[in-house]
Formats: sequence, structure tokens, C-alpha cells
Amino acid sequence: MADHITDDYRALIEASPFVALATVGPEGLDCSPRGDRPGFVRIADPRTLILPDRRGNNRLDTLRNVVRDPRVALLFLISRLGNDFPGQRPAVISADPALLDSLAIDGKAPRTALVITVVEAYFQCARAIVRSGLWKAESQVDPRTIPSPGAMLAAVTAGEVGGETYDRDWPDRAAKTLW
Repeated sequence: MADHITDDYRALIEASPFVALATVGPEGLDCSPRGDRPGFVRIADPRTLILPDRRGNNRLDTLRNVVRDPRVALLFLISRLGNDFPGQRPAVISADPALLDSLAIDGKAPRTALVITVVEAYFQCARAIVRSGLWKAESQVDPRTIPSPGAMLAAVTAGEVGGETYDRDWPDRAAKTLW
């Protein structure tokens, strides 16, 4: 375990297009997927990571938790790589306009960013990823065999949100609001 981002860890973080971000608050735990172009988690220095808070479901669980308990855990994943990189670190929320502007993609800056202090960084055993076959084509699920996001939303909202219209409109909505 290291108390900073080593050169090897830097290479992994800069290549990663995905990180799972875990936080904790009085209501419990939250684990939020975060993805963007590789390198979206910026390494400001060997002890500081910056994670843009891009558009999502607007629940704000992560930000609410960080305000009350700054501990965060990150799990970086890279497709076809059998390793991950977890660690627990304190974070603060930044709304600094200059920082947010520097994180803009296609002219759209995130609303906030997490500034994360690295206190421990380590390489995780890959057995769970290997066992899962996560990156194998034969492990891929046909989306038609499970409920769609629209169907799940409709089920939990008694039809007020979601449904076939939600699913049908998703590609256009995503293209317009991705960043």
C-alpha cells in the first residue's frame, strides 16, 4: 500500500474510463458509477485526485454524504484488465469556477468536483473480476432478457415515470445531456 499515487497507479487511473465511487452518510451507503473519457479523474499531484461531478440522476446522494462524512472509496476499472485499484480517501466538494471550467467537455462544465486526498492507494486482487468473466463476450447479457430502465422506473412509480416512452426517448436524451 502507498500513501500517494505512484507512477504505476497514475498510469492505471489515467487509462480508466470508469470508477465506482462509494460514500457513506447517516442514511447509509451509496455506490455511484462514474464514467467519462479515459483520464477523467485528474491527478493534481501525487496526493490529490479531482473527480468531476457530471450530470446523473440528480439524487445528490454522493454530495450529501461527502458534506457529512468526507470518506470516499474509489474502484477504478478498465475493460479487459483483470485488476482494480481501490482505496479510501477523504474528499471535499469544490464549486471553484476555474476548476470546473478546466474540466469542461464539449463546452459543458460539471456543476461541482470532488477534490480527493489520497491517504492510501493499493492494487486489488483480480480474482473476483476473473471469476465473473466480466470482460468475456459469452458473459454479456442480452438486454432484452431483463427489464428495461423505463420498465423499472414505471414499476416503482406506479407508472408515473418511465415506461416505453422513457426507453424510446433515452438515446436522444442521452446524446443531448451526456455532459
